[in-house]
Amino acid sequence: MTPSEQTAPPSDLPDPSLVAATEAVRHEAAAVAALANRLDDAFLAVVDEIDQATGRVVVAGLGKSGIIGRKIAATLASTGTPATFVHAAEALHGDSGMLTPGDVLLAISASGETVEVCQFAHLATARGITVIALVGKPDSTLGRVAKHVVDVSVPREADPLNLAPTSSTTATLVMGDALAAALMVRRGFTAADFAGFHPGGSLGARLLEPTGEAAAEIEGEAQ
Repeated sequence: MTPSEQTAPPSDLPDPSLVAATEAVRHEAAAVAALANRLDDAFLAVVDEIDQATGRVVVAGLGKSGIIGRKIAATLASTGTPATFVHAAEALHGDSGMLTPGDVLLAISASGETVEVCQFAHLATARGITVIALVGKPDSTLGRVAKHVVDVSVPREADPLNLAPTSSTTATLVMGDALAAALMVRRGFTAADFAGFHPGGSLGARLLEPTGEAAAEIEGEAQ
């Protein structure tokens, strides 16, 4: 009998790694589903704030939240809301100068206590920049600094140790997508607009040289 055969679980029991994977999906699905109940008047106030801003949405975060922030900024920018990402640590070493009058700071932190993110938020408010917190703990330093708070808290992380940023990052990303979707509707963003922003790749080719249903949709929106 080989060592792997000696340590393999009995065939009538589920593989523990498969159980962990299944539970991870279930935890993240539950975290995302819970967000729908938070799309309320407070969420609409955030949409209003961004829609009425004369500048850009500057997204800031650190670590895994920073990675998610980059994606949120990219999604906003490609769907009609000017946005950029600033790394919170770099912001404290000169990059806070990217914030200009009329901008809105979308600050991300699961704990709401990430030092660099909180310091950047304080800098922004001192300059008269509106801060929106995408935060897992609304009653936190970041939550108290911000004018608007979007609650992205989750019951637990998805990994077996309940430690790795998993459910929390997924919830934050989805809430960012929800903001982008709401702003697309608010601004009347169309498939023709998207084609103008995304001429490259297979998606750009499909949008710019459409056929059938897609062609009719884009042609109608462009008129």
